Formats: sequence, structure tokens, C-alpha cells
Amino acid sequence: MGRDAVPIGRRVAYLRVQRKLSQQTFADRLGKSKSWVDKVERGVRSLERVSVIRDIATVLRVDAATLLGSDSRSTEAAERSGGVARIRAALSTYDMVLRHSGARETMPPARLGYEIEHAWTTYQHARYPQLTELLPALLSEVHHAQIQAPDACRIAMVEAYRLTAALLVKLDEASLAWLAADRAVAVASDDPVLLACAAVQLGQVLRGSARAKSVMLAAAYQIAPPDLDAGSPQELSLCGALLVQAALIAATAGDDRAAADLLEEAAEMATRIGDRHDHHRTAFGPTTVELARVAAAIELGDATEAISRHRKAIGMDGWRWLPVEHRAAHLIDAARAYFHADDPANAARLLVQADTIAPAEIRHRPMPRTLVADVARTADTTASISQLALTIGAI
Repeated sequence: MGRDAVPIGRRVAYLRVQRKLSQQTFADRLGKSKSWVDKVERGVRSLERVSVIRDIATVLRVDAATLLGSDSRSTEAAERSGGVARIRAALSTYDMVLRHSGARETMPPARLGYEIEHAWTTYQHARYPQLTELLPALLSEVHHAQIQAPDACRIAMVEAYRLTAALLVKLDEASLAWLAADRAVAVASDDPVLLACAAVQLGQVLRGSARAKSVMLAAAYQIAPPDLDAGSPQELSLCGALLVQAALIAATAGDDRAAADLLEEAAEMATRIGDRHDHHRTAFGPTTVELARVAAAIELGDATEAISRHRKAIGMDGWRWLPVEHRAAHLIDAARAYFHADDPANAARLLVQADTIAPAEIRHRPMPRTLVADVARTADTTASISQLALTIGAI
């Protein structure tokens, strides 16, 4: 049996004996009774409070993560930092200007398209460490292809930069994400479809800039069909996704009326498409619009509205068809709403659920790690969130 499979009570007992402490001495140092210690070690009593777990770790002279049986936090931060540095280096290599790799064999367009498709799938499954490793080489291939056949690889370039921006937003690398999104927009140039695709990620990057709303709207109305009923699902998905980005920018700026109006307009387009689609990697449909209403309510400080919308959204048919990344990110948003509504128990439940379906959403993103720590420190917490917080080194 691996160390992580050993119950925490047995681990406490083992470490206590290793420190040559009797149950009574151990209990005295903790300010507990001998009976309490005995029940913990036999698994009759569970350890649910973060403060108690930390006190036990202090008396046993071990790290809390070691007591819980996990040392994963020691490498995750270094891996994340190193991966971002390699992506930064790849974005900083201007092969198209230097022409250093002109003699290299170019990856066939079909193969390059396949590699980008695989990378997008990796992102949508929230496998961020793997994607961080994939992207530097993929960006290098795209840059090299641009030298050999700039027109033929235009779509590949936009998609690669979009994907890079989306990942960097997750990792809270705002400046680098802006560079990637800006590159996507520049490459898209005067192609309305590619420009709309690139603008979706630009909206994610510029969420905190109220002026970015006009950019989203310009891109949306450029791609919007004159008659919604005659518009293609691809056009409606891009236009709707851009309206959602504009709405979230408005909500972040505190403009509740504009956010509501834009989401209502997006909802009209979503009903014409339905759920279960992922045109241009937007996953746009009625369910995603409802999830956006949750996010907007949170930004506007209305936790009650956000919770009500969340309950409706997860009951929709489209919920289970959304990419894992999208569902886990929403659960984290909903956990924020519950926490702000003074309901840490439900916040903890959703955070643990998000960690179960997409661990990297919790463990590789700064904001969720902070939220896990805040929830775990509350009095009304659970053993699962306490263990998660200690395991990932959030507290």
C-alpha cells in the first residue's frame, strides 16, 4: 500500500511512536484527551479542522502535507514557472524576421492542424501541465511554417496564439497572455472570421478594461449575419461568444444594465444554435450564456443571483456536454458565490468537485488556490477541503 493510501489516523499513530510519545503525552501537548487521540488513531474520529491538523503536524515535527501523505506541492510551482518561461521564450523567437530556421523541413499543414487540434483538446480537458509542455514546440513549428507559407498557415497561427492566450489567462500571466492574443489579432488581420476568433481570447485577456467592450462589439457585429434566422451556427457562435465577453467586461466595470442587455442578446443567438456544439472552440449555447450570467452576477457583487443562476445552469441539458475545463471553471465561480454568501460548506463542496473532475483548475491556477485557502480557514469547513488545502500547499 502506498503512503497516500494509509489513513491519516494510522499515520498519526506511526509518527507518534517514531517520536517516542505516549498517547497521554501526545494528548497533553495537543491540549486533548487521551481518549480523543485513541479515537483519531483508530479512525473512529475524523480530523476535519485545518488548525487541528496543523497542531498535530507541529507536535510531530512534520509538514502538514507529509502528515496527509502528499508532497505534490513541492514541484508544481517550479514546473509551472518553468513552463511559462519556455512559452515566453517561444513567443520571443522571431524566426519570421531572423530566418534562422529556413532550412528546416516544415511540418505538413495537415499534421500541423492535427497538432493544434490535439493541443486544444488538451486544454479543454484542463490538462494544463501537459499543454504547457506542448506549446513551446508547437509555437516554434507555427513560426517556421509562417516563413515557408504565411498564407497557408494563417489559420494555424491564429489558433496557436488563441490557445496560448487562453492557457496564460488560466495561469494568471496577464502580460504574456495579452502578447499572444494581440499576435492572434494581428495575424487575423482583415479576415472577419479569424478576427472574431482572435477577439474572443482578447476579451478574456482584457476583462478588466472597460474600453475593451467596444472592441468586442465591433468584432461581434462585423461577423453577425443581417438576419439571425439565416445566420450559420458558426457565425452565431462567434458573435454570441463575443457578446458574452463584452457583457463580462461590462459587469467587471459595474455596468449591470449593459451586461444584462448584452447577455440577453447573446441568449437570442444561443437559442438558434442549441447546446452540444463547439463551433470555433467557443462551446457557445444556452448553457454557456447561463454560466456567463453567473459570472456576471459575481462580478456585480450579487451572490444570491449567482447561486440561483448556478442551480439553474447545472440542471440544463447542455451542462454535461461542456468541456471539462469550462465546467470546472464554472464550479470555481459558483464556489466564490457561495463563499461570499457566507456558505463555506457549499463552497467547499464545489471546490472539491472541481478538483475531482479537473485537478489542474484548482492546483495550477492562482485564484482557485487562494479561494481554497480562504474556505478551508472558515470554522464551518470539512475534512475534504482541509485536506485539499494542505495537499496543494494553499495554507
